[in-house]
Amino acid sequence: MIVVAGEALIDLVPQGAGALADLKPVLGGGPYNTAVALGRLGSPTAFCSRASHDAFGEALLDGLRRAGVDVSGVQRGPEPTTLAVATIDAAGSAAYSFYVDGTADRLFTAPAALPAGTRAVSFGTCSLVLEPGASAYEELMRTAAGQGLFTALDPNIRAGLIPDADAYRARFKSWLPSVTLLKLSAEDAAWLGGSPREWLAEGPSAVVVTRGGDGLTVFTRDGGEHHVPGEKVDVVDTIGAGDTVNAALLHGLAARDALSPEALGALGTEGWTRLLRFAARAAAITCSRAGAEPPYAAELGGPAAL
Repeated sequence: MIVVAGEALIDLVPQGAGALADLKPVLGGGPYNTAVALGRLGSPTAFCSRASHDAFGEALLDGLRRAGVDVSGVQRGPEPTTLAVATIDAAGSAAYSFYVDGTADRLFTAPAALPAGTRAVSFGTCSLVLEPGASAYEELMRTAAGQGLFTALDPNIRAGLIPDADAYRARFKSWLPSVTLLKLSAEDAAWLGGSPREWLAEGPSAVVVTRGGDGLTVFTRDGGEHHVPGEKVDVVDTIGAGDTVNAALLHGLAARDALSPEALGALGTEGWTRLLRFAARAAAITCSRAGAEPPYAAELGGPAAL
């Protein structure tokens, strides 16, 4: 079982020219998209979050159920669902404005226990910024790491939500001893102001950096560096692409029984290259369609693709 911990929200995505052209509500949030992508790939997955009782909250849970994700541990509340208004540029890249005051997912509290059979826990995005929930997710991360579970982190920086950049950067560094796999975009890495080798020295066993169409690179504790190019595709938008990479990496590692620091260190050039190519192919499919619509296992060639 892979547990994904973090926010579920509604992206309001323009469907035509102009920032407010036919805004369409789309199920989203980085952790939410990761959970859906894992479910579609066939990994046993549970979602750990807090969702509203409103119509958006019900739709979010329905989306997880359709993907085969266990939602029995999702906390519920009467507060509204977080909204994110997306702006899509000419290259298909998305920027967001958030409406988060008093929303349900901010009031998440750490669960007493994770589901039986949990092998890995994934964290990231707004959930690690917005208090009081951020401290609860941080507590869960440290607890999971202390129990010897594989932990994955995608900070997925949303600078507009971070009131004190230096304080967040310091907090990010404090998480690294509790992280097994760090995945982030080149833009996130530049904003954080560090380097993969510096972060590896603080705790993670591997750091994966995504560069959009230029592909993915992994840096490993033993000094290894492995790169694959991006898959060529007509980009509709990039919403959910990074989240799909998270899911593809976790799914591929689970399929190899490699959800441990030792197993990451043993993957070698061939293992990492196959895994990164799988993640690049999955992300390309997501980019080829509107909104966060990650692929199903059959679209990637099934188990043979790994």
